[in-house]
Amino acid sequence: MRDQTSNKKNTVRDMTVGSPLGLMVSFAVPLLFGNLFQQLYNMADAAIVGRYLGPNALAGVGASSSVQFLVIGFCLGVCSGFGICVAQRFGARDLSDMRRYVYHALLLTAAISLVLTTLTAILTPQILHLLNTPDDIYREAYDYLFVIFLGIPFIMLYNVLSAVLRAVGDSRTPFIFLVFCTILNIGLDVFFIVVFKMGVLGASVATVTAQAVSGILCAVVIVRNFEILRIRKEDMRIDRNHISRLIFMAVPMGLQFSITAIGSMVMQAANNSLGSVYVSGFTAGMKIKQLAMCPFDALANAVATFAGQNYGAGRIDRVKKGFFEGLAIGISYGVAIGVVLYFFGREMSMIFVDASESAVLDAAGLYLARLGMFYWALAILNVSRMMTQGLGFAGRTILSGTMEMIARIVMAFVFVPVYRYDAITWCDQVAWVAGIIYILPMCIHCIKVIEKKIGSKTPDAAGSAG
Repeated sequence: MRDQTSNKKNTVRDMTVGSPLGLMVSFAVPLLFGNLFQQLYNMADAAIVGRYLGPNALAGVGASSSVQFLVIGFCLGVCSGFGICVAQRFGARDLSDMRRYVYHALLLTAAISLVLTTLTAILTPQILHLLNTPDDIYREAYDYLFVIFLGIPFIMLYNVLSAVLRAVGDSRTPFIFLVFCTILNIGLDVFFIVVFKMGVLGASVATVTAQAVSGILCAVVIVRNFEILRIRKEDMRIDRNHISRLIFMAVPMGLQFSITAIGSMVMQAANNSLGSVYVSGFTAGMKIKQLAMCPFDALANAVATFAGQNYGAGRIDRVKKGFFEGLAIGISYGVAIGVVLYFFGREMSMIFVDASESAVLDAAGLYLARLGMFYWALAILNVSRMMTQGLGFAGRTILSGTMEMIARIVMAFVFVPVYRYDAITWCDQVAWVAGIIYILPMCIHCIKVIEKKIGSKTPDAAGSAG
């Protein structure tokens, strides 16, 4: 197998040959559109809820966004970690071992989703109280969050299968599923909220249903069309080394997401204490922020897959080139989108908030304008972090998330009581810069470590050094 390997109607991509920039961009484009569509159906919840049910219902949906990021972020991080192990074996051309990693990843995914779903569903009331959720939106927040937690198995199913497909260079198939499920989600939103009058509960049921369909479709297509990923009987032997390697890679990545989210939870709790106007404004701003972050996420995933495959193939020269080209693309986009957010953030927030809610729009616009001034920093943070993870040093990225968490906590406890919403609008930027201070030099250090070791050690051995 060299440049590309066809599997019936689908194509896997070998990223160890060809232009690094071209490969990463072509890989990232479907991811970008997939992320945009994923945000679109998240935004559909907020837009339909805000327009049809009012600002309090919108605040109820947004009041728990940070804890959703904590839990769902852990799931995404774990699944991404599984994908890196698969990418490294694919790059090394060891397809039999790659399938064994896929099998063990599916087993671990089932176990983790069961534990997370049980714990989070039981603890939903306690979580909302910890977030200082205002009484006037508590019922809406509970209904929405509880159902989202029940959908964790479907979220993990889709994301682990998508991570496996991306690991072998296919970012197109997950995108196709997301397009279909986005349309389905929007239709179900209208059906449950407008027709059946289910309120906020209808929005969460629509989202979980769409995610379930997406995961199931992904599984069906892999079984039918991707022979190299089809698990054989001989692959179904429990192996402690594969389990430990997957856990070593995936858990730190999941924790890194969750640690970052803890800081966001503290920040959101501080914002929730300022009243429903600021909760609504912050929620609208967060939706725009997440949409603007989609290219960063797509690029970072492309960099991680590129790094994993080329590390497995022993091509450290391509790893270094991919890192610097990824940074250049990310910073360029960060500057451009920052200008848009600075000048048009308030107007963009009208997607979710009626023009008559001027106080809410002012709060959202201020938050987005100040975010826009530092979006270039988010590019450096994401690319450096995902490159480090793609090389197998997932454990070393946790400190960057810890620094982000500490920065947000300090802002929330020290500055918000004094400067109130003004301080909230600077929390993310301070956290990004704090994370960069650690992760950028650490990424460069890890590349140098791999460069020294790659001639004498296997990817598994070198990765374990992290």
